Amino acid sequence: MLDLHQCRARQARLIDVVQKRRLDAAVLGLDRHVYYFTGFRRLWIHESAAVIFSDGTSWLTCPNESPSKVAADRIDTFVAQHMGTLRQEQPNVVAEQVVARLRDAGAKRIGTDTSGVSLQVPLGFDGSSAPLDEDLWQMRRVKDFDELDLMKAAVRCTESMYRRACEIVEPGVDELYIFDELHTAAVEAAGEPLSAILGNDYACGVPGGPPRSHRPARAGELYIFDLRPARRGYHADNCRTLSVDRRPTDAQMEAWHRVVKSLEFVEKTVKPGVRGDQLFHDVNRFLQDHGGYALEHHLGHGIGLQPHEYPHLNPHWEDEFMQGEVICVEPGQYAPELACGMRLENQYLITDTGVENLLDFPLDLS
Repeated sequence: MLDLHQCRARQARLIDVVQKRRLDAAVLGLDRHVYYFTGFRRLWIHESAAVIFSDGTSWLTCPNESPSKVAADRIDTFVAQHMGTLRQEQPNVVAEQVVARLRDAGAKRIGTDTSGVSLQVPLGFDGSSAPLDEDLWQMRRVKDFDELDLMKAAVRCTESMYRRACEIVEPGVDELYIFDELHTAAVEAAGEPLSAILGNDYACGVPGGPPRSHRPARAGELYIFDLRPARRGYHADNCRTLSVDRRPTDAQMEAWHRVVKSLEFVEKTVKPGVRGDQLFHDVNRFLQDHGGYALEHHLGHGIGLQPHEYPHLNPHWEDEFMQGEVICVEPGQYAPELACGMRLENQYLITDTGVENLLDFPLDLS
C-alpha cells in the first residue's frame, strides 16, 4: 500500500496550503484523498473522512473498526452496517463526526474537497468553507516513490493482458471471450482483485467501445486495446493495436509508422517546462506533414489516482510539464481504409531531462 512516511510528507504539503489560505483545517471526504494523505483505503461500499488541521495534527474516521497502520494522530470509527446491511446514510453519519471534531478543535474556516461527505459538512458547521479541489489536483501531479511503485505494478498488468491478446486474437474470436481472458491475465499478474475497471476499449474494427456479445473479430480489421487496470487505487493506461489476421495492409502499415514516429517525436520533445497544448499541436502537425490525418481526440493526459489527471495534453489547457509527473500519450489515426484505425499509447515518467517509458511491450501490429 502507500508508504505512511510519504503520507505524512503529503500531509505536511497540505498543511502549507491550509496555512497560506488562512484556514483552520482541510476536510477530505473523497476516498482517493483520504487514501493519498493517510494510507487508509476503504471498500467502495463504505465512507470515510480525514481532517488535516493547520497545527499539523490529523484525524481519521473509518467504517466499523480502527485500522492498524495509517498516518493519523487520532482515529475514530462509526457503524457502517447493521447485521450485514449497509447503512445508506453513511455520508451523513461521517459528516456529523467531522463537524463534531471541528467544533472540538475550535475550527472556524475550513477547506473541503468535493465528495458526498464534505458536501454535508457545511450544513452543520458554524464557520465558513472554501473549495480545495484545485489545490489537491495540483498537489497530486508529482508522484512520490510509493505511488510510482503501484503504478508500475498496474503497468505490468497491462503487459500481461497484451501478451494474452497476442496469443488469442484471430479471425472469429468473440469480443467477450477476449475481455474475459484479458481480465484473467490482469488479475493473475496482480495476484489480487484489481481496484478499477480494465479500460474502455475491447471492440474490434471501431475506434473504441466495450466488448460486444457474439461479435467476432474479422480478418482485415484492426483491434484496438486501450487498457486501464488499477492496482490498489493507482492506474495504468496504455494502448496497443493488433491486426486480427496478422496481415496488415499497406495503408495500415503506413499509418502505424506515422503513429510510431509521432511517439518517438514525443520522447525527444517532452521535458519539464514544455506545454501540453503546444505538444498536441506539434504532434498533430507532425502527423499531417507525414501524410496522415488530424488528431480526433486529445493527445493524452496525466494519470495516478484517477485515469485522467493534470497535466492535460489538450489544446483546451496550457499545462506545463513537471519533473515527476506521469503522462499517457496516445496518438491515433482513423479512416475507413484502415478498418477502422489504430491508437498506440505509452505511459511516461517525466524526468529532469526527458521521459522514461514505463511500458515494456512492443508496438507491433502483429
